[in-house]
Amino acid sequence: MEFLQRRRSLVEDRLTEVVESVDPAELSAEMEHVALAGGKRVRPMVTILACEAAGGEPEDAVDYGVGVELVHNASLVIDDIIDRSEVRRGTDSAWLAFGHGPAIVASDGLLGEAFHLFAADGQATEVVTGAMVELGEGEATELQAIPDGEAEYLELARRKTGALFRAAAELGAIAADADQETIDAFGEYAERVGVAFQIRDDVLDATAEADDLGKPTGQDAAMDRPSVVHVTDLDPEAADVRAREEADRALAALDRVDLANDTAEGYLRDLAEFVVVRER
Repeated sequence: MEFLQRRRSLVEDRLTEVVESVDPAELSAEMEHVALAGGKRVRPMVTILACEAAGGEPEDAVDYGVGVELVHNASLVIDDIIDRSEVRRGTDSAWLAFGHGPAIVASDGLLGEAFHLFAADGQATEVVTGAMVELGEGEATELQAIPDGEAEYLELARRKTGALFRAAAELGAIAADADQETIDAFGEYAERVGVAFQIRDDVLDATAEADDLGKPTGQDAAMDRPSVVHVTDLDPEAADVRAREEADRALAALDRVDLANDTAEGYLRDLAEFVVVRER
């Protein structure tokens, strides 16, 4: 665990540095409320581990990892406004704490700081921009119509969750100066992990206790949101099997390329296993 803790500390320290440097102080405080309230930091860890697995050093990928985390947090602020969710990571969601206007400004601030971190590399900027287009299209699609069956659900999950996971891994490979085949393999790995993550998230929303999850449960049903257990023929157990299939395909993507760091690769493989059994 020391291996992972050191890398997480790199992310936490840089994330704190970025949001605390924001002016004015009120905006900085609002961004801190969102970005420093905890969280799994899965996406930035994927960025760093992908960089190392592709032959780079963890420090090479920290800014990209923090940038991805900022984009993710910005999207959560908007999700909570849309869903009228009052709790995020065990504390008040941004809109409840500060009001809708300041929450939206905080989301904008998070995105601005993220793209400042990506700006030095055109390929990195292109990767994240593409993921944000997918994310926005996914959000718009979800608001307009409920997916009709499993195929449409999986496409929505790919856009809403998988695309930013893909970007996280591709950024790590870019930071390591990997070739395009390796970048693509990491991208597919992470996209499939993201889809598995979303399927499991839906299952937990339907089956877990709110205190265990750290956020309200039953939101998908209450908001008529397209959960895997509501818009497909899959019950929670069958949905978990489907998540397992996505995780297996993610692992197969890693098998396509020769990787340079066995420890980092091992943790990436562990992540694909973990997302389908997690309880939070």
